[in-house]
Parts: sequence; structure tokens; C-alpha cells
Amino acid sequence: MQIGVNVPNFGPGTDPAVLRDWAQTVEGLGYDLLMMSDHVAVTPDVAAQYPAPFYEPFTTLSWLAGITSRVLLGTTVLIVPYRHPLLTARMAANLNQLSGGRLILGVGVGWARQEFEALGVPFERRGKITDEYIQAMRAAWENEADYGKGRIPIWVGGNSDAALRRAIQLGDAWHPLRVTLPWLRSVLQEQTVPLFAPRITLRLTSEPVTDPDRTAGVGTIEQIVDDLSQLRQLGAHTVLLDTFGGDPDETTRPHVAWQALATVAANWRESA
Repeated sequence: MQIGVNVPNFGPGTDPAVLRDWAQTVEGLGYDLLMMSDHVAVTPDVAAQYPAPFYEPFTTLSWLAGITSRVLLGTTVLIVPYRHPLLTARMAANLNQLSGGRLILGVGVGWARQEFEALGVPFERRGKITDEYIQAMRAAWENEADYGKGRIPIWVGGNSDAALRRAIQLGDAWHPLRVTLPWLRSVLQEQTVPLFAPRITLRLTSEPVTDPDRTAGVGTIEQIVDDLSQLRQLGAHTVLLDTFGGDPDETTRPHVAWQALATVAANWRESA
């Protein structure tokens, strides 16, 4: 099972130097994957959670591809309806080539209604548009030689029934977000899914978290290592750790996140 890190590409503490340090830290700690999120127009609904500056993922990942050498690169998740599918296919294929085949394209339908309005995309049709655009991107990669060789994995993000259906029909992996282990186990018992690669919260605590609704990745280091072990037993292909707890000021203190990631990396290696 691979383990990756969701890198915040937004917020008051984020700038090119910090993003470079994030990438070098993730790769240096031995993690397998570095991913980042996507917004185009930082409308008020977006800014409330992910304020500017917001670094566009294709641009930023292309730059980080030249700074790193081993770690996989990806989006969690690219909002598919925001860009013409041939543009997305072109950018993804170019990034995959420039990085030596290291791209994973995590995709989703989006949620920020004001951002959809700013971009002139009908919010109510975002699911159907996403399905159509995924198929168009795959067709472009398969039919155009100048899109480059190498199949780009598509991870379909989301916890809804529609997201799971989309992952089964159109994706290479299902990418559920911030899950509890009981919920995930119940879904996997009811559905045959493709590869699955959950993104879980990473929040270290000094005392065990006993809340029955505890999400995976929240608790003591012993609880987190056990969560990772259970996810591996459930068949997870990759687990993505998300250190962002929702307060944009956290981006001004990246060393706190880096220390948590170092603790997980060291303890996970010892348990393997």
C-alpha cells in the first residue's frame, strides 16, 4: 500500500518557497505521492475555506515535477466541469510526460455554486458534464498520438452514491474523502469497486480519541498506524494523508504538519 500527502496549495502561508519545501519534505520522508486541490475562481464560498493565494494545480505540479524525482504527483481533486476536456487532456498529458509518467488525475464534480456561476458552468449539470468530460479525455488520450504515451490513472473523488457509480463506470480508482472505517467497510461489503484510495484526515492527539464517529487518521499515533493497517487489510491501493484541519492560518505553520508526517512515516515503517 502506498501512502501520499495532500499538500495545501492555498492560504496565507503558502508561497513558492513553502510549496518547494513541502515537496522536498514529502519526498524526503519517503512518501509515495504528493497531491493538491483545485479551484479556478476564488469566489466567497471558496475563500471561506481555501483563501487566496490559490496556486493552480497543473502549473504548480509541473514546477514541482522539476524539483522532485521520485514522488508521484496528482490532484485531489481536479474539478472537471471547470475546463474544456481537451484542454484538461492536453495539460494532463503534458504534465505526465514532463514528470516522467508520474501523474495521477484525481477528479470530482465540484461544490462551490458561486464559482460555477463565475465560470459560466451550470451547477445543476455538473455530474453529467463530469461524466461526459471524463469520457472525452480518455478518447483524446487514446486517439491522438501527440497526447503522449502512457495511461494516466483517473481517481474519482467523493463519498456519494453518484461518485461511487462514476468510479466504477469511468475511473481507475475510487477516492473517498475523510471517511470513518465502519462506513468504508460497509460500502466495500455492498459494492465491488475498482482500486480504492481514500484521503483521510491526519491529526495527531496525545490521548486516544474514543468518539465512535472518529474519522480515520485522527487520534494517537497508535490509532493512526492501526487505521492504516486496517485500510491495507481492506485492500486500499493508496492512502492520502490530509494535514489541513480547516483553519487557513495553519498554512503559516507548515512545520507542525511536517512533524506529524515525520512521526507517521517513522512509526509506519517500524510496524511494516
